[in-house]
Amino acid sequence: MKSYYSSIRKVMIILFITTITFQLNAQLKKTAQVEGITEYVMDNGLKVLLFPDNSAQTITVNITYLVGSRHEGYGEKGMAHLLEHMVFKGTPNHPDIPKELTERGARPNGTTWYDRTNYFETFNATDDNLDWALDLEADRMVNSYIAKEDLESEFSVVRNEFESGENSPTRILMQKVISASFLWHNYGNSTIGNRSDIERVPIENLQAFYKKYYRPDNAVLMVTGKFDTDKTLALIKEKFGDIKNPDTPIRDIPTIEPAQDGEKRVTLSRVGDLQLVSALYHTPAGSHEDFAALAIAEEVLTDQPSGRLYKALVDGKKAASLWSFSPFTKEPSFLYINVDVPSDKSLEEAESTMLTLLDGLKDNPITEEEVKRAKANILKQYDQISRNSAYLGTFMSEFIGAGDWRLSFIQRDRVEAMSAEKVNAAIQRYLIPTNRTIGNFVPTEKPMRVEIEHTEGLEALVANYKGKEGLDAGEAFDVSYENIQDRLDAGELEKLPIEYGFIKKNNRGKTVNLSFIIRNGSVDDFMNKGRTASYTASMLNKGTTNNSRQDIEDKLSALKSSIRFSGSNGRISVNISTTEEYLMETLALMTDMLKNPKFDEAELEKLKTQDLANLERNKTEPQFLASKNLSLLNQRYEKGHPLYSNTIEEDIEEIKAANIADIKAYYDEFYGISDSATLVAIGNIDEAELKNYFENEFADFKVNKPYKPILDPHKLNNPANKQIKTPDKKNAMTLGLMSFEASQDDEDYAALQVASSIFGGGFLNSRIAGRLRQKDGVSYGAGGQVSVDSNPKEKNSVIYVYAIYAPQNADKVQKGFKEEIERYIDEGITEDELKVAVTSWVQGQSVSRAKDNELSRTISNNLYFDRDMMFYKDIEDKVTSLTVEDVNKAIKKYFKKFDEWTVVNAGDFEALPEIKNEKKVD
Repeated sequence: MKSYYSSIRKVMIILFITTITFQLNAQLKKTAQVEGITEYVMDNGLKVLLFPDNSAQTITVNITYLVGSRHEGYGEKGMAHLLEHMVFKGTPNHPDIPKELTERGARPNGTTWYDRTNYFETFNATDDNLDWALDLEADRMVNSYIAKEDLESEFSVVRNEFESGENSPTRILMQKVISASFLWHNYGNSTIGNRSDIERVPIENLQAFYKKYYRPDNAVLMVTGKFDTDKTLALIKEKFGDIKNPDTPIRDIPTIEPAQDGEKRVTLSRVGDLQLVSALYHTPAGSHEDFAALAIAEEVLTDQPSGRLYKALVDGKKAASLWSFSPFTKEPSFLYINVDVPSDKSLEEAESTMLTLLDGLKDNPITEEEVKRAKANILKQYDQISRNSAYLGTFMSEFIGAGDWRLSFIQRDRVEAMSAEKVNAAIQRYLIPTNRTIGNFVPTEKPMRVEIEHTEGLEALVANYKGKEGLDAGEAFDVSYENIQDRLDAGELEKLPIEYGFIKKNNRGKTVNLSFIIRNGSVDDFMNKGRTASYTASMLNKGTTNNSRQDIEDKLSALKSSIRFSGSNGRISVNISTTEEYLMETLALMTDMLKNPKFDEAELEKLKTQDLANLERNKTEPQFLASKNLSLLNQRYEKGHPLYSNTIEEDIEEIKAANIADIKAYYDEFYGISDSATLVAIGNIDEAELKNYFENEFADFKVNKPYKPILDPHKLNNPANKQIKTPDKKNAMTLGLMSFEASQDDEDYAALQVASSIFGGGFLNSRIAGRLRQKDGVSYGAGGQVSVDSNPKEKNSVIYVYAIYAPQNADKVQKGFKEEIERYIDEGITEDELKVAVTSWVQGQSVSRAKDNELSRTISNNLYFDRDMMFYKDIEDKVTSLTVEDVNKAIKKYFKKFDEWTVVNAGDFEALPEIKNEKKVD
């Protein structure tokens, strides 16, 4: 009998599972699968993309709506972006979205572009979090408030965001050039919108826009990371299955931009110092085969250091730097090239050099060698993206907006298969004078025009695309403190004073993150060294005695790896991102760069020119000036000390004084292992192989410079409220700082973490952001942080606040800071705030431990400070056991009234805020 009933039970279970599967398939039909991404379509038209990655330990939910600035009508410029802000205002089931995002420790955002709008959140990989995220996105798809009272507060925030862009001549020039190049198409309009449309949009129009475009058949939902596929499909069916589409279908009729029949020119006149010249060419849509050819042409022209334009302009000392921009769009778009020209160089000469080179491409075509190098650079980027599931989830939005997610792989394959012949043919078709915008109408008897067609047969192009073999999913790595500590192989090399920390785990794509830090010398060694330390590190990737700068870039592209150096007085840092296959070759290249630098004079001059140009760009910028003056007001050291804060003039003086002789002398004196170094590697590694490599290859890389940290102990900040006038800048900046004595080893650290989150952290959910952005609507970006020193010998901790705003709102910002700080001290926090902050902090720490680069920094600090993961476990235990009284006690102990802070306000103020209590603390 037992056997009979057992058989019947199995049959019933099979029938039940079959029924569930049938019902699921009735809602979600599998329609495509490429390289680990599987596409499903629901009966209501919602497309679903699933990309499982067991090694991620996080989940990213990204929903893309096929609506962007391209879809805006007359009087609606900026509506798609404004709506993006409004969708964070809440729904009946999720009335306080910023609070929920903060409580879950999520890393969220929303972005708007020409063809699409997307919303995403990355969070700790739990079933509860996934259920919440999918419920949130389903609910705000159709139930967002889009209320008049929210619009009244939010439109000024969006206007503030608009105004912050108005501060940048680079951004404004780009917008005006793009606008001038398009006669009719909406790609000519900035996504941020038009000021008057932002200010005057009727709530009814915004609600109608929302109802028209936010619907299942106009959206693509993508879930990446660590999740169970069947459970996730069932959840998606539950959350999205019953959502109906409006009766009226969306009719997306493209605007056909006529061929440009003559070169155009735009001139911008604004306050500033750095000169700019740019050029724009009309190009085809991302789905067009020629887009891949032009992507290679763009790389050949603008790459550093091999790019033809880079060599002619930067190497030729006619410009400081250049960059390019070519959006992957659904309809014919553009290639934009920007060149920064310092004021002591000729703008006309830079422009002439650029245009002569571009027009001369017909007689000096791109070579196969250049195409090969460009392919390697581009394909390296695709490879690195494919190994990061969280980034891949949002990266796909660009291709979804352009027509289909599979275009990402098709574009990659087209780049890989591209020939020099096709690249040159595309250059001859598109990069011609009559198809570009820089200025001036030039009459000609035989005008040259290029008609750029829309892609035909897009569905057929992607329908049967299979892609390549996907990367393995990796292991499900437990990010608990105990497991990380248990998996950690830590110690010191036998033959060298290098502390190591290794975690061997199977990552998706077999990735490896490695960091190597060398410390040496004392404060006396680094007096009056200026920028020599930073320039020495910056020169390491500019060529060695064995490899030129170009050789290094080519090898890194072939290895699909990155090596980054940084240096300061007493510290040399190396960070490597690679794979198991290429780890040892990448290490060999890093070793050559570290041990055999060439220190080429011409490369140093390029670095100095670029730094001087950046200073020139920033010396009228409110944010830069506020930060610079905040440091100067709290100057602690004499000139020449490694921690001395420079004025702008002293920055310029230091840059100009840097020279190869000093760099070589600094290298000889300080580059090598003395008595303090740290090596951390996480991923698909062979620990024994790494130990042997460093012991053998760095046995002769030594210096006799015992390490003694350059301490920066606590000192009270100087109370001040300083104003800086920045003419013709549409946005102002306020920065405030208050110092206090504490370290992460102190008992109050846990309470200060929570106090920091509630005060200025979270996602639009803090006291500062809630007041200045959500309530007063005067700031696009406002917040603060309590930063606690990790070094118990310094205890140099600070609390800071910041706000970006229109200058006429300066008084409201000052009042908001003052009142919120006083209210925080007097009233403290609530039980609800504590609960949200604790949950947010705990989940945020889990997300951080799931990211190898962030975990690597933690392990490196642990080795340096003689800690282990249980140090952070203890902090988490303290955080979770905090009471309201504990946090309020810490707030009263460490926070001070606003008139005891150092505050700097920079902007084009008509009437400067009143100065209060400006005095210096000795």
